[in-house]
Amino acid sequence: MLVLAFDTATDVATSALVLNGEVVGERASRAVRILEDVDSLLAGAALEREAIEGIVVGTGPGSYTGLRMGLVTARALAIALDAPLAGVSTLAALAAGAPGAHPVIDARRSEVFALEEGSPAVMLAEDLPVKPRDAYVGDGAVRYRELLEARGARVPPDDDPVHTPWARHHAALAGGFGSPDAAQPIYLRLPDAEKSLSG
Repeated sequence: MLVLAFDTATDVATSALVLNGEVVGERASRAVRILEDVDSLLAGAALEREAIEGIVVGTGPGSYTGLRMGLVTARALAIALDAPLAGVSTLAALAAGAPGAHPVIDARRSEVFALEEGSPAVMLAEDLPVKPRDAYVGDGAVRYRELLEARGARVPPDDDPVHTPWARHHAALAGGFGSPDAAQPIYLRLPDAEKSLSG
């Protein structure tokens, strides 16, 4: 099965083509340009879009705008290609890329997205439970390195690939492919615009 996977929840957008569990191609970029990346991946593998048999999208938590862009693109591609869709948490993908480490995503406003008793949660960075000597990965771990290390945590170097939610991990974790509505975003809080309107 040829699977297209991508994640746009963080500042680094990733995409991958995975054929029967093997990575055919993978990209990461600072700009959210998923369709360009998809076309480049397909061209590199000498494949057409119609060859895609399943799509996996990162469901966050992360940037509200990034998540919306990723989900809209995934749903549009699923409809256009008549391909089933699955969603995978960005935190789960980060954890899969660094077994045993704790995934932490920068949520801005002095907050982070992390796992609390196995479920995605948002909290102040200073309230993140830290286990001494354990590893912490993700852009949140990088941003709050000083705070984490002061409490005994280990944070790999900033340029270590474990801080990126690689799309190949989304493909490996995907299950339950379904309709274009199957993937639902993990927001955890209201977007700033909605807060302003309700305020």
